[in-house]
Amino acid sequence: MHDPRTSSPDGPMEYHDGVAVGVRAPANLDREPTPAELRDVAADVPRDVGVVIVAGGSGSRVGGDELKQFRWVAGKPMLLHALQTFQLRPDVSLVVVVLPRDYAADPPPWLFQCDIERLLVSTGGSDRMRSVYNGLEDMPEGVEVVVIHDAARPLASGRLIDRVITEARQGHGAIAALPVVDTLKEVDESGRIVRTVSREKLWRAQTPQAFPRAMIDEAHTRGRTDRIVATDDASLCEHYGFEVVVVKGSERALKVTTEDDFALAEALSLLAE
Repeated sequence: MHDPRTSSPDGPMEYHDGVAVGVRAPANLDREPTPAELRDVAADVPRDVGVVIVAGGSGSRVGGDELKQFRWVAGKPMLLHALQTFQLRPDVSLVVVVLPRDYAADPPPWLFQCDIERLLVSTGGSDRMRSVYNGLEDMPEGVEVVVIHDAARPLASGRLIDRVITEARQGHGAIAALPVVDTLKEVDESGRIVRTVSREKLWRAQTPQAFPRAMIDEAHTRGRTDRIVATDDASLCEHYGFEVVVVKGSERALKVTTEDDFALAEALSLLAE
């Protein structure tokens, strides 16, 4: 739980697990549209990248009433980690944050600790695919590359983001992924091992995932019409025959799903990529 205490001339300090993490940004006061740490990103480069951060899930697997993507890890809410990391890129035109309907209407105040001129809050759908579709519809003209990212992966680095965008600029989709290192077993309904599966060509998909805009727009439009269910955006593109490649992912891009993952993410945040 957060423990606001008046201990700063700038306003109430925000505490997390008893440790001061800074002043909470007010939601309804006049503020600089761009925080100091993001002011240097306005380089003279084309802003042709759009980002969809999917934060529309209930986060029920971690328990409690607070949405998983709003919980704190490594000093700030998970969603804010991702949002600020993308806005550090000078080529990002807009970050669309897709939230559950109730939260989209009244976002948490800390969400605005960013470049608010490059932030748009969108309403999530009934599942992940519909949420991404809603985010894509909000992309402005001029966006040529779209990056889709899970808010539950708060520690994805700028280097990782750069790798997928560089590939997407070549005209195909690109996803962060890691080769499978564990031995894989196929089992039957009773739990009996049927066979050992070769891991030689198997990779664990992560986000971010980047695509030429025309590709991801077509895949989602066709998928919506055909009622296709896909677990990630790469698989939707694969279904329609689009080329998608993998780039080296990172253990830091862990998807925080369970309570144990929060402790792991805290530890990973202290390590260099």
